[in-house]
Amino acid sequence: MRYRQLTTGTLALGVLLLIDVLRVWLPGIITIFGQAASTPAELMGAFALGWFVLAMGAPAVVRRVGARPVTVVAAVALAVARLALTAAPGGRTQLWLATAGLLAGLVWLVGVAADTDRPVPGLALGFAVNAAVHAVLDTVDLVWRGDWVAWLLSAAAVAVFLAGTAQPGQRGGAGDALAGPADAPVGPADAPAGPGGGRAWLLAGPALLLAGMVALSPALARTGMSYLVAGDGVARSPLFGLAPVPVAVAGFLCAALTRPPRGWGRAYGPVALLGGAVLFALDRGDLLLPAILLAAVGLGACLALTDDASQPASDTASADTAGGGSASRRGYAVAAGMLVFALGAVGYYSAYDLGYPNAAVPVVVAVLIAAVAFTARPVVHRLPGPFPPLRAAAAVTALALLAPVLADEVPVASNRNGPPERLTVVAYNIRMGFGLDGRFDLTGLAEVVDRQRPDVVLLSEVDRAWLLNGGHDTLDLLSDRLGMPYVFGPAADPVWGDAVLSRWPVRDPRTLPLAAVGAPTGAQALAVTLDLGDGVRTAVVSTHLQPPPGKGPVVQARAVADFATRYAAGRPLVVAGDLNTEPGDEAFAEFTRAGLVDALAAARPLATSPADDPRQQIDHIFVSPGLTPGDPVAPRSTASDHLPVAVTVTLPPR
Repeated sequence: MRYRQLTTGTLALGVLLLIDVLRVWLPGIITIFGQAASTPAELMGAFALGWFVLAMGAPAVVRRVGARPVTVVAAVALAVARLALTAAPGGRTQLWLATAGLLAGLVWLVGVAADTDRPVPGLALGFAVNAAVHAVLDTVDLVWRGDWVAWLLSAAAVAVFLAGTAQPGQRGGAGDALAGPADAPVGPADAPAGPGGGRAWLLAGPALLLAGMVALSPALARTGMSYLVAGDGVARSPLFGLAPVPVAVAGFLCAALTRPPRGWGRAYGPVALLGGAVLFALDRGDLLLPAILLAAVGLGACLALTDDASQPASDTASADTAGGGSASRRGYAVAAGMLVFALGAVGYYSAYDLGYPNAAVPVVVAVLIAAVAFTARPVVHRLPGPFPPLRAAAAVTALALLAPVLADEVPVASNRNGPPERLTVVAYNIRMGFGLDGRFDLTGLAEVVDRQRPDVVLLSEVDRAWLLNGGHDTLDLLSDRLGMPYVFGPAADPVWGDAVLSRWPVRDPRTLPLAAVGAPTGAQALAVTLDLGDGVRTAVVSTHLQPPPGKGPVVQARAVADFATRYAAGRPLVVAGDLNTEPGDEAFAEFTRAGLVDALAAARPLATSPADDPRQQIDHIFVSPGLTPGDPVAPRSTASDHLPVAVTVTLPPR
């Protein structure tokens, strides 16, 4: 029994380390390899897929060299890469460390698959523990923190993983329970891996994709909660935004680790998973929470259907031969499943660069998982797992329950000291929170904004849960650091868009979807009203214009200018964001034609992009004639690929 527990625990810990590496490697495709969006999306996709295709050769290496040497070497490489990434070196070094860790992790999975015929408990625990830890850390993983606590915990995880891998005679699965009494030592000769496990290993990659995108995403859970607070298609700072995470974790683990029902009751998992994937694909913020909970339970139940550990491994020569063939099949199954992960991730997220519909991707992946699970042979005499299901689920859920207590903060706005004479406005394209060196740099973003002592901050390129960018809720994290509650307007989908953070209470939020006009990424305009006290109101509009190929964003600029002036209805008005247009361009002129004033005119030229060598003036602040702008500035920082712009406006006398 203790070998079964050791094998399962080591697999779970290795999965956790691999996901940590993926949370660094995936954003590196865009922020480091992608060279600030100048690299074609097709080339970035080829780079991403190439490593997963290369891993398809690992089963042949395992067959020739043996599973154990390959597993041990790959585990050491994965552990070293994961620990080295804790230094967050940035740049090419970070990208290639993460790439080495990814490839090592894929090869390690293949090696483990050869010797493990019952992976479901380890995979399920790995997914669930990673989600719980990610939530407790407020979606900023240890790999991005770099302080002594992060080093200590990372080193401990790596040490335990390597110690588990180094134990001789690890064989996973059904045979372990039959080799002798539950408390008897079990050796490698006593418990060779059985012939099963192929379906479960095939689902490792697709399950990882849906877990990271939907079912076990803490950032998505908090985003879903934030839509329930506001309604009307926008999102606000929620109270206990991570509360759905323990529910999703508990549902997932209980479904994955307990015996599935018989007969047509087996269909509940596939049906729930498909329902969750469809709700997620509808791109509606108010449907995110039911999508998460359905997908979590459904994904766990589908994994349970493939947990076919019921056939004892035989000591006969024929069984040994069959076991060798099964080991090879399991290796190819997990490699193919991880390739599905890569294809799904690349296919889904590259749509935002290339402009094709992507809603079918999570649904197709869910259909694949459901089909593989539902067509699995029902197990009549299912062997007990290495850990009691309810105790294991309760332990991980208890960890996840810490997240709403430790990681949730809700900044509060107040107008008790108002109305003010002046407002300081900052507009910033934050590039999902990643700096020019590819590091997730919340500290740099918060510092450059906070130095301006802003009253209102308008953010562009706000990512709240994309797996491609590491699964962070960048908006909530910045809101906490700046002590300013937010309103969020979705653009490309419910978790990507623009936001307004304000020290003053915000009223009447509205969002206007903008016509794509050939630009692949969605765009919107978010309007809010600042309640400055004593009946004084100021309208603020945050937007990020997306120009069509080879043209300026004239159509979108005209729509935003018209929307903003109608929304303000004569009140003081501020319009700002990454407008992707230069002074003098036709799109820029749409705002001045609407009667707005360039608040940065006194500092022109004021280039803001790229941040390390600014040449383009594409980030702007416009104000209505009743507001008097002063002190325009674009403070230097490499926490994003843009510089922020800031201005202090004097309100009209009352």
